Amino acid sequence: MTGRLHGKVALVTGAGAGIGQGCALLFAEQGATVVGCDIDPVAAEHTRKLAHDSGLDVAVLAPLDMAEPADARRFADEAYVRHGRVDVLVTAGAIAPHMAPASGMDFETQWTPTLRGEVDVAFLPVQAAWPHLEASGGGSIVNFASVNAFRGSGNFGMVAHCAGKSAVLGLTRQLAVEGGPLSIRANTISPGMVRTPATESAGAHEGAAQEALLARIPLGRVGRPEDIAWCAVYLASDESAWVTGGNFPVDGGVLAK
Repeated sequence: MTGRLHGKVALVTGAGAGIGQGCALLFAEQGATVVGCDIDPVAAEHTRKLAHDSGLDVAVLAPLDMAEPADARRFADEAYVRHGRVDVLVTAGAIAPHMAPASGMDFETQWTPTLRGEVDVAFLPVQAAWPHLEASGGGSIVNFASVNAFRGSGNFGMVAHCAGKSAVLGLTRQLAVEGGPLSIRANTISPGMVRTPATESAGAHEGAAQEALLARIPLGRVGRPEDIAWCAVYLASDESAWVTGGNFPVDGGVLAK
């Protein structure tokens, strides 16, 4: 099935790599007009090239920092001016969380940047895009929680990460309540471990850490960005027109074990 997002204008944050890149490319393949953004101009160019080489057109604005209100407004406003509507917002952008146990986590240099990089980067694009979604007659917001909003980790010190992703769940439920009368839907996807440049740089796919992760995944492999992007396509499409306030684990079965 192709063209599931035909005619929709979709904004995708963090489109330069990982899940955001996977969403941007698959959305374009499914017929959406995609405007992405990224903090890294080199990563943004890489996504534009991948799209071009696949015969797709994906705009990626950069550098834009979704933890900065002015950049979030610029992103949403420019997309709306270019295309006259906004139908979908996917907040895939994130800053790599700091890992430390609660007893040793520094508030200023670890806790605060992690919460900013996981909660603010969801809230600010939503706030910026909200009037454009409303003016367009409604639409779909897709935020990203995590399996770590539901369970802790024995391998990494994830106290800030677990808190941040749990906050995104609560944020999105409230967005669903506020957006319902405006036909603005809001849902979360909770990915398990996905192989991305960020998780690779954290050492999650090497040695004992990798073995421990795979042992917890019933399907026996880590995720790929496209695994998550297919769920995002459903939530962005009219197929999910009566779906809001929900959370969708895409985790290879981790939360079932």
